[in-house]
Amino acid sequence: MNITWLVCAGVLLLAGTAAAQDGGKPIPKTTISLGTATPGGGFPLYGGAFAEVMNEADPTLSIEPRNTKGSNENIPLLETGQLDIALVAGEPSYEAFMGIGRPRTNLKILTAMYSNPGMFVVRADSPYRTIRDLVGKPIAFGAKGSGLPILSRYVLDGIGLKQDEDFKSVYLDHAGDGPAMVLDGRVAALWGAGIGWPGFTTLAGSPGGARFIAPDSSEIARISAKHSFLKPMTVPAGSYPNQTTPIDALGSWSFILVRADLADEVAYRLARSLHGAEGAFCRKLAQACETTAVNTVAAVPGVELIHPGVLKYFREIGVVK
Repeated sequence: MNITWLVCAGVLLLAGTAAAQDGGKPIPKTTISLGTATPGGGFPLYGGAFAEVMNEADPTLSIEPRNTKGSNENIPLLETGQLDIALVAGEPSYEAFMGIGRPRTNLKILTAMYSNPGMFVVRADSPYRTIRDLVGKPIAFGAKGSGLPILSRYVLDGIGLKQDEDFKSVYLDHAGDGPAMVLDGRVAALWGAGIGWPGFTTLAGSPGGARFIAPDSSEIARISAKHSFLKPMTVPAGSYPNQTTPIDALGSWSFILVRADLADEVAYRLARSLHGAEGAFCRKLAQACETTAVNTVAAVPGVELIHPGVLKYFREIGVVK
């Protein structure tokens, strides 16, 4: 009798846990595929933290991160419905929205992720101190298919340099390969972007230390004049080990993009769960502190690019009229 009562009670408890609050019907989980990038870079780090926070904030969601080749692969994967949402750097996003080198995309924005001030890092004992010092040297510009080489191409073009002609360009199979290549001398510098970017963290914390090289003030002005979508940004002191002063740089915002036909109700739930858990996301990952509703509205090229379901939530909380 006692055993039978315990089994029945357990079944009722499980049923109650699985039931919806309104009507007692089980709520099926909504599985969302999330494209990131190659292991060792900033996107997989962010994507993993994003999935943990979101799955905890809304048990009816199941965010499943997937390693990809990066931004340039994520866009067509979204367009063909092979991904639901994906992390995309600012430059590939801009080119897709504007139809630069390709047809205009109809993808939409879920949120702005974080700002991406771009710069080089070299070993502390290297002789290189300016971008011009790196001309003719082997430079790791990031993983094939990622947005990093696109950002560097725009930055260098703004000061009259060609990435694949004025430098010995190296494109990585995996983002995590770059730091070791700088340390053992296979490349003179590694290009990267963002605050808390893993490659920069590894090199800045290495025994010999590292030094960052960003455009100087006159170069920033030239780049901004030619490519106005790139904005002056600052890497605060302490963003990386042994970085005692802020670094002025230039870059753009990365976004989480969604396939155009993602249901409004699902996009709304994603936005509500994400921005309702902004504090938890910030505590889990420093760069996620920039993932806010307010920053999203400020960072997007136009609010019409935000998914309608997300806009509905933004209007409810008053960040969009």
